[in-house]
Amino acid sequence: MTLMDPLADALTNIRNNELQGNDKCVIKPASKLIGYVLSTMQKENYIGNFELIDDGKAGYFDVELEGNINKCGVIKPRHAVKYHEFEDFEKRYLPAKNFGILIVTTPEGVMTHHEAKEAGVGGRLLVYVY
Repeated sequence: MTLMDPLADALTNIRNNELQGNDKCVIKPASKLIGYVLSTMQKENYIGNFELIDDGKAGYFDVELEGNINKCGVIKPRHAVKYHEFEDFEKRYLPAKNFGILIVTTPEGVMTHHEAKEAGVGGRLLVYVY
């Protein structure tokens, strides 16, 4: 079985383990993008600590769950957004204003849409979390 979208699979794994009430989950395979998304989610207190474990193949992440995620998912297609257009996509993907985050990849790295607005940079939408 081939994996078409590892980021979508990782977020589905996190969401399913949150719904089951598990304390931890394992995300396979590991990638830099998944690591950046997890660190952004950790900064916003949606997940606890996570660790990259090298198994000699692609590796995997061992993630501690906090129970703070109601829903998370990948945004497809990955829209290119200018910094003044984030409010339109907040209305589309988040349930209320200032509730949840959009994770964006920008020329300055992976960050939340709030940080991108403050920095005045646009990018491509990756993930919504609330």
